[in-house]
Amino acid sequence: MSRIRHASLGLALITATLVAATPPASADADAACSCTVEEARLDRAAPQEILRRAGFDSVAPEFARALAGAGSYREAEGTVARHGERLWRDAVDRAQGRRVRGDLSRDDDRPLYWARLGLTRELRSWQPEFALTDEGRARLLDRLERSSRGQDAVRFPAGKGVKRILMTGFDPFTLDRDVRISNPSGATALALDGTWIRTSDGSLARIETAVFPVRWQDFAEGTVERTLRDQLPKADLFTTVSQGRIGRFDIERFNGAWRGGFPDNENLSRTETVPVADAATQPQWTATTLPYASIVAASTGRFPVYDNTAVTEIPAGSSTPVSRPGGPTPGSTARSGGGGDYLSNEIAYRATLLRDRLGLRELPGGHVHTPVLQFGAGNTDPATGAVTDPEFVRNRLDIIAQVRAIIAVAAAR
Repeated sequence: MSRIRHASLGLALITATLVAATPPASADADAACSCTVEEARLDRAAPQEILRRAGFDSVAPEFARALAGAGSYREAEGTVARHGERLWRDAVDRAQGRRVRGDLSRDDDRPLYWARLGLTRELRSWQPEFALTDEGRARLLDRLERSSRGQDAVRFPAGKGVKRILMTGFDPFTLDRDVRISNPSGATALALDGTWIRTSDGSLARIETAVFPVRWQDFAEGTVERTLRDQLPKADLFTTVSQGRIGRFDIERFNGAWRGGFPDNENLSRTETVPVADAATQPQWTATTLPYASIVAASTGRFPVYDNTAVTEIPAGSSTPVSRPGGPTPGSTARSGGGGDYLSNEIAYRATLLRDRLGLRELPGGHVHTPVLQFGAGNTDPATGAVTDPEFVRNRLDIIAQVRAIIAVAAAR
């Protein structure tokens, strides 16, 4: 996500200057917490209301009690795995109407996000009676992250006659601007995980999903590759999904090997080439293999869908970035893919690079940017606004339905 050319590319860009220049409204309270930046936001009023109204406010206390009963590292591993898996399963069940508590709309992704932070905060501060090294705690935190994001729960059906689709979403982000924010890509992942659809050619398809953090370091440590490496060879289609521009969907044609530095959910910045294994063979650009022409031509919902070919590059032999509406030129250096220079672009770059390195160049896959999820016209003040409203819910439901329809078109042959 580029702050120059893609100024409208999502809330991360709309508020780039504001976030950099203005401390969080609850900065003093957050600073008093010994937890991470993300976990510190948990004590604000809106996250607590979201958890309470979704019936997820008991998740962290139950986990803390279970941890207290763990008498060994092995027992702690089991506790972490069970509670992480249960949180993902409960969030999916809620989104799909099987187990809905509270009055918050079932399509809401935020209870999963805030409940997970409650679990990681408990685990980070836990002091067991047995010796626990920093490395051991880090392994437990990693297990908790993966299990509560569905990253280790992708299970494609066996047999012929079924198409297998992998879709990924993201956590909410830019939370210091508005802690109420939801991410429609994460909501879509919960709504579609484990579901069956009929593609536009009548084929039956199964969708499996996972959600990723908005943190530069996790990506540098290979969370995308670790999750997708064993699944892409089994899939008939994959699509990474994130929140993008206002009022439109985009099928991003090109992905660039550049991090533009916008702060992540830990308020950390990275401005560098996307760090991947075997950097000596790393390309500056990767491309979608999604059937973008068919998707754009189809009637998938109320939002327009665009084939976005624009990038920002440093042309070969130059040192000055240039906007290219038709895609990169030979020998150029990436400065912004169609999806910008933030983690949306990076997950698309990593997933499509992995596709190519696995020799799966014919596998349809790429990135879909959803519209920005907006609150209703009278509910735009982060300090006084409600955590939800009818237009907010309608917008999220429409985006979820349109992603589903786009996937159905993309999976047809």
